[in-house]
Amino acid sequence: MNTLKTIAIASFYSLAMLPLASCGEGGSGSASSTAGKAEDHGHDHGDHDHADHDHASEGMSGHSHGETTELGEQELGGYKIKASRDGDVKAGGDVPIDVWVTGGAKIASVRFWIGTEDAKGSLKAKAEIETDNWHTHAEVPNPLPADSKLWVEIEAEGGAKTLAGFAL
Repeated sequence: MNTLKTIAIASFYSLAMLPLASCGEGGSGSASSTAGKAEDHGHDHGDHDHADHDHASEGMSGHSHGETTELGEQELGGYKIKASRDGDVKAGGDVPIDVWVTGGAKIASVRFWIGTEDAKGSLKAKAEIETDNWHTHAEVPNPLPADSKLWVEIEAEGGAKTLAGFAL
């Protein structure tokens, strides 16, 4: 009887933790890409699959992070960079960010942060490749500095960095 009770308690706690899993957390693989092309990298999506996301269209299937806001497109360092965010930007919260990168040199990593260009008071988040875009949840500083932007840092193999800022 004691064994059944232990199993029941362990099962309850395992199921109770499922809602706490979210995009990008728990991923152990690193993403490597050539101009934003997807590769399988062992990313753990917890309770959902990013194949359910459809950020490029008006409606989103699967789970929703809120309304998608297109942040624009820039051409820098040989890359074409397009960014969007989901939901509202609230000090102390986080914002799901998607960035599409084409052209340019082979990408070693992509990082996002919200705040000032020097990242003072912000936390840089390393993005992971999804189907055809880079994705992560960027933390919003509290307090949120005036004129804050979404900053996208693309690091090419060899270490060259390209930095783009997008109005929120």
